[in-house]
Amino acid sequence: MKKIFSRTRTLMDVTFHYCPGCGHSIIHRLLAEVIDELGIREKAIGVPPAGCAVLLYNYIDTDILEAAHGRAAAVATGLKRVNPKSVVFTYQGDGDLAAIGTAESIHAANRSENITVIYVNNAVYGMTGGQMAPTTMLGQKTTTTPLGRSIEAAGYPILFCEMLSQLPGATYLERTSVHDAKHINKTKKAIKRAFQCQLDGLGFSLVEILSPCPTNWKMDPVSAHKYVGEHMIDTFKLGVFSEPGREKS
Repeated sequence: MKKIFSRTRTLMDVTFHYCPGCGHSIIHRLLAEVIDELGIREKAIGVPPAGCAVLLYNYIDTDILEAAHGRAAAVATGLKRVNPKSVVFTYQGDGDLAAIGTAESIHAANRSENITVIYVNNAVYGMTGGQMAPTTMLGQKTTTTPLGRSIEAAGYPILFCEMLSQLPGATYLERTSVHDAKHINKTKKAIKRAFQCQLDGLGFSLVEILSPCPTNWKMDPVSAHKYVGEHMIDTFKLGVFSEPGREKS
């Protein structure tokens, strides 16, 4: 019998620790598939900092170097500069990249460091108990915003792709989602395009991926995935915000 589907080589044969319905496991699979299809496993280096994604090295069979909370883009910059033939990617959540790591992320993009950033946005601090994140949406309830996030108390959610799109050095920026099969396929294409941007030496690339967090959203997995499609994308518009050859507004 012909085998038409199997575990991709870069994804280790272990059980994920993520909560049921979490998007991280889906994104890990996509990341591993892209690495295999591009044939870059032997020269890929992943940089995950703190958060739910901190144990990336348990699942992705490439070199992995842990970074301090928020410092992934700075660590990735150093790795790429000392070994420019390597393919360096960070794997970060919104509480990491858009909070404590804001400066590192913005300046890496502004310098057009030739690295790839995989940015998982679930609008909440997942690992530490469901507190409000920089991306928590207006009205969204968390453990630290039990009545919902308000502009008066916490300001607006950070729209990172929109913000980076103003920087000449941010070569490729796209926001996608993994809430259904159609968008999962689009996310894989975006991840591959981001890595290809690095392979072509074009500079900084980032894919922001909207991901469900059923545990901290207090939802079952099916409802959490629907919530992304029915509510989250209203705040975080999907699409390409910067690409090679496109002039900045």
